[in-house]
Amino acid sequence: MAVLITGSVATDHLMTFPGKFADSIVADKLDKISLSFLVEELDVRRGGVAPNIAFGMGCLGLKPVLVGAVGPDFADYESWLNRHGVDTRGVHVSTSHHTARFICTTDQEQNQIASFYPGAMSEARNIELKPIVDVVGSADLVLIGANDPGAMARHTDECRFRGYAFAADPSQQLAYMEGDDIKPLIEGATYLFTNEYEAALIHQKTGWSAADIAAIVETRVTTLGAEGARIERRGEAPVVVAVPDEERKADPTGVGDAFRAGFLSAKSWGLSDERAAQTGALLATYVIETVGTQEYELAQRHFLERMAKTYGDAAAAEVAAHVSCPRP
Repeated sequence: MAVLITGSVATDHLMTFPGKFADSIVADKLDKISLSFLVEELDVRRGGVAPNIAFGMGCLGLKPVLVGAVGPDFADYESWLNRHGVDTRGVHVSTSHHTARFICTTDQEQNQIASFYPGAMSEARNIELKPIVDVVGSADLVLIGANDPGAMARHTDECRFRGYAFAADPSQQLAYMEGDDIKPLIEGATYLFTNEYEAALIHQKTGWSAADIAAIVETRVTTLGAEGARIERRGEAPVVVAVPDEERKADPTGVGDAFRAGFLSAKSWGLSDERAAQTGALLATYVIETVGTQEYELAQRHFLERMAKTYGDAAAAEVAAHVSCPRP
């Protein structure tokens, strides 16, 4: 099963300021603010929803195709993804913009000052899917993740026009979109991925009820945080899956992306919605236990032992027949 993963590609630059921002702010001079903070730590992390999802699928033994726009500074990131099983032939390299950047400084009270530079991401709207599909051979599913809004709209329209099955995953972009922009991204989707809050946003902004969405989306996948995930396939009873126990709690960033990676991997293997959600929930747990969205390592034996411990031997046996982690 060939899966194309479209969405943002970015690098995060995360800094830590040992003091308090508030101590440097003069209340009656906010109209002329000019500040510089000496930071103690700089953590550069690979990010972006599309490579986060593709990385997870690669770690499980698949060969997902990454589709997105980057700058000429992408070379090291690309090498990392290639080493972890990601096909980057669908990546557009800009000649005039750097790869998107998220730059954030956090003080000792967890206040943050941040900037996001979209850079090359704005060129994602120029990407046509068919030439990529022609190169990789097929497109059994196209996941359309948060990205330049024009790119999301173009990819969705092309999927409908060419008959490619697609998964709608607008996530962070829902906060900035109006209902008339959201509706075309969902209509006709094979899967709709959201968390609970994003699901509520869709209902509020589109005016659609749960029944309305069920009529236009084949399968709705809603992550529920610590409560797991709910899978609602048209014409079938909902499936609710719990999350595994965490070995430690380090950083929740990228948990949703990892869930999607595990879910789509299991569906690529032909497994049930329940097994797919269990695989996604377990992979998401690895991200919670690690600082960074692509810093976890999968050892196949450990992964299957945790699967059996949480979901039973039958679940582990089904996944074991397909999963191929690079480590034993």
